[in-house]
Amino acid sequence: MHTTYSPQNIKVENSSDAQLKEQTDKFEAFFIKKVLDISLKNDNKLFEKDAGDKIYNSMYNDAMSNSLTGKFGFSEMLFGFLKEGR
Repeated sequence: MHTTYSPQNIKVENSSDAQLKEQTDKFEAFFIKKVLDISLKNDNKLFEKDAGDKIYNSMYNDAMSNSLTGKFGFSEMLFGFLKEGR
């Protein structure tokens, strides 16, 4: 039988579980940000680049990764794996 991890299946029973869930969510956000940084790299040679472009793109990718956290299931899968291992 295949177990699907979804936010409804995650049971946070104590503060240790809550801290683990918080860290797995942060890891998923970090992972998504790295994917976005690579995939949304804009190498358009038509327009000049400045420091504002880099800052804006970084802030955009941060916001996107935080809003997408929990949608891909990495956090739930990692939480379940780490919780079973304790």
